[in-house]
Amino acid sequence: LADDEYIHRRNTRQQRLLRMAKLKFPSACLEDIDYQTARGIIKSKVIALQNNEWMENHQNILITGPTGVGKSHLACAFGHWACRSGYSVLYYRWPRLLGDILASRGEGNYLRHLQKLANVKLLIIDDFGLNALNDTDRKDFLEIVEDRYTTGSTIITSQLPIKEWHEYIGDPTIADAVCDRLFHVSHKFELKGGSMRKKQPNVD
Repeated sequence: LADDEYIHRRNTRQQRLLRMAKLKFPSACLEDIDYQTARGIIKSKVIALQNNEWMENHQNILITGPTGVGKSHLACAFGHWACRSGYSVLYYRWPRLLGDILASRGEGNYLRHLQKLANVKLLIIDDFGLNALNDTDRKDFLEIVEDRYTTGSTIITSQLPIKEWHEYIGDPTIADAVCDRLFHVSHKFELKGGSMRKKQPNVD
């Protein structure tokens, strides 16, 4: 009975964390990753990250590559794994992240919204770099990265190569601060190849 109760509570917590995460691909799993297609996903690297030390040590995962190669799916697979391991996760597409921050200002709960982003153990930012940034966007992004630097891990996916992130952010001072904190201890996946959408629907 004790074992059954433990399993029930664990499964209930996992399902709650998955609902809260709002992953784009909630069923994506690291165990189901396609390693046969040459995309630059190294199996040993993925397996090594399943020990969760990177989350305990507040390290990041940066995933880059062309559209359709599977960046979002890989990010959500890591998010799914984190939920199964008992960690809180939150998924955002980059434009929606900025839009929700802007809305929080108008609603008078800007600081509360930033605290929500800071408190989650794993924040996934998908499609980073899709839209041009203004000064407020840059400062908001710095606040997010700064708040999470010693408290949580962040996964970022982008079509932009990492070497172009500094230029994309724009303001040299803010870009230096953001890139230094994101890159300090990060695990990088540079995906390549053609679109996976023909093989697997709903892959980005």
